[in-house]
This record gives sequence, structure tokens and C-alpha cells, in this order.
Amino acid sequence: MNYKERLSGNEAIAFAMKQIDPDVMAAFPITPSTEIPQYFAQYVANGEVNTEFVTVESEHSSMSACIGAEAAGARAVTATSSCGLALMYEMMYVAASSRLPITLACVNRALTGPININNDHSDSMGIRDAGWIQIYAENNQEAYDNFLQAMQIGEHPSVRLPVMICQDGFITSHALENIELIDTETVKSFVGEYTPENYLLKKENPLAIGPYDLSCHYMEHKVQQAEAMKAAKARILEVAADFEKISGRKYGLFEEYRMEDAELALVLIGSSAGTAKVAVDTLREQGVKAGLIKIRVFRPFPGEELAQALSHVKALAVMDKAESFSAQGGPLFAEVRSALYDLESRPRTVGYVYGLGGRDITPEHFADIYHRLADIAQGGELGPVYTHLGQRG
Repeated sequence: MNYKERLSGNEAIAFAMKQIDPDVMAAFPITPSTEIPQYFAQYVANGEVNTEFVTVESEHSSMSACIGAEAAGARAVTATSSCGLALMYEMMYVAASSRLPITLACVNRALTGPININNDHSDSMGIRDAGWIQIYAENNQEAYDNFLQAMQIGEHPSVRLPVMICQDGFITSHALENIELIDTETVKSFVGEYTPENYLLKKENPLAIGPYDLSCHYMEHKVQQAEAMKAAKARILEVAADFEKISGRKYGLFEEYRMEDAELALVLIGSSAGTAKVAVDTLREQGVKAGLIKIRVFRPFPGEELAQALSHVKALAVMDKAESFSAQGGPLFAEVRSALYDLESRPRTVGYVYGLGGRDITPEHFADIYHRLADIAQGGELGPVYTHLGQRG
């Protein structure tokens, strides 16, 4: 039976890990994800899980340990943030190219420098093209639910890719929220056992993991990764449908909020969507046809589906909580505008970079953006396509 609880986002992830009871967890603490291995270590110490908890000297080593465990046939998890994720970068590519479905809880935090411990998406966006599936949460409930779905996605034979479950540092990771938990027996049945077809300790079929890949084979393996990422989209939706049966909560590649007749829209990721929804509701009361789309799955990117959802919109703002330093806007803006290119009639689109290093954004900020979109939709000047929001002059 499902039941109500009050947990922080970090507690919710740690509790999901406890319910799953993975074979191995390797972790090195870094703010704001430190609490996840801290809480989970208590479960280990109390004998509430059978997990082998590996304490390592760095995040590079924690991913290395997960790679070794997963390659040997064990289910492995870890958690990290910011510079910890950056220190893993080399091994993140190894995990993905070796097709090892590790699950990583990423608590998003700004990358140095200057050093900053607050939230933005620069860490996970910096590794967006490494071959990991990326799923983002708006709130604690979604963080918990996404983690429970991760293994059924990544471990499926049609996918076999690692999965990164992201939530906003401090904003959700340390904030207490009422959430609904699924009973552990149901979770274990839903997630199931990890039964890889091939692994290092399978004596009937010896194999190597991570050998040197000559040019006559390397590209074929990269194509296989690319095809697996394409296949992940269908698998994500299959798992979401099964999850809805045990939770009553519906998930897709993204969430459409008041988009049925929207003429003005935002596309964004993470906890800021909750703030933007307040602005949308206020504007709707004033007769403004405002809506928003919250991206849940960034990798694989839902380009075709997003283009269809935005095909009737007149003006669009894409919100990035990360700076790509391309001089053209943030990474989400580049992906969304590319997805819209083939539409016969597409919205006039601008991009905002906001919230860097934890800079606050309010409903009033979002209302100002919608007012700008209203002017654009009525034939006004597009103005700067690439804008920073919220910085001091």
C-alpha cells in the first residue's frame, strides 16, 4: 500500500535506493548530494540493505568502482554533484560506451569557478553528450519516482545505457516536501532483479570490458550507442506506463502545462517550473493564453514530440539554467530551436540564461517574459535572441 511521508529530495533518493537494495554503492561526498550516501550508509550500517558500500577517495574512483561492479554483473549506483561529476567525466564516457546501466543521482550544482555551491544545471549539461540518459525532476516526488524508473529503463536489452537522475541542489535536495511512497514489496517487484546477458564473472562466456577499439570497429560501436539512445525514448514511455499502474502518477518525456490553446509558451527544466506555473495561472486569469512545457527527459532529446507540442504557439521563450558560452544561448535553447526548424509554421523564439549559481527567479520575472512574448506575437521586434535574466546591471 502506498503511504504519505515528508522527505527532502536527498532523503527520497536514499530511500528509493534502500527499497531497491542495489548490489553496490560507491560514493564520495560532495555538496549538495552528500546526504544521499550519508543516509544510505546508515541503512547499510543498520543491516537494512545487503548492498556493498564502497567508500572511495574521489568521485573518479566512485564511478570506476561502479563500472567494475556493473561489468561483473552487479547493479551499481552512486550520487554526486558539480565538481564531483566533473571529476567523473572520463569514466562517464567509459560507462556509457561499455553499455553499463549504472544509475547516478545528480544533485545539480554550479561548476567552479568562481566556486559556488548553489544550484544551476552546468554540471549535468556539461556531460550531456557522453551517452547517458538524463531525466530531470521538478520536485521531491518526481526525484523519487524517476529513480525508481531508472533501472527498468537503463537495464533493458534494447537500451543498456547508464541513467542520470537529476534534481536541483538545495531547492529540492534539502527542502522537505510531502510525497507519496510506494511500499517496498511493490518497488522490488517493479524494479526486478538485474540479469545481464553477459558479464565478466559469467564463466560460460568469457569476455573483455573496455578493450582498445580500432578504427575498423569504433564507429560501429558509436552507432550502436546512438541507436540505443533512440530506443530509450520508447522504453522510457513503456516504463512510465507501468509505473502509473502502481503509483497513479503519469509521466512522459515532458509535461505540458496549460498548453491546449497556448499562444505564448516557455520551455524549461527543473524546479523553476513550479514558479513559472504560478505566473501562468495568474496570466490565465487575466485572459492571456500562456502555457509552459517542462522537459523531463533531456537525453534522449524529445525533438519531434516537442515540435508537435509547440506547433500552434506564436512566441516561445526557452529557459536555460546553464551557460554554454557558444555566444548563441544555452544548451536547451539550441536543442529546442533545432527541433522547431522543420515546422512549416513555427513560433518566434528567444532564449534566456537564468538562475546561474543559485540566482533567484520569481513569478514576476516569468510574467515579464510572457509580456515580451505577447509583444513578439503581435508582430513586435524580436529583439535580442540570447539574453541573460536576473543579473545586476
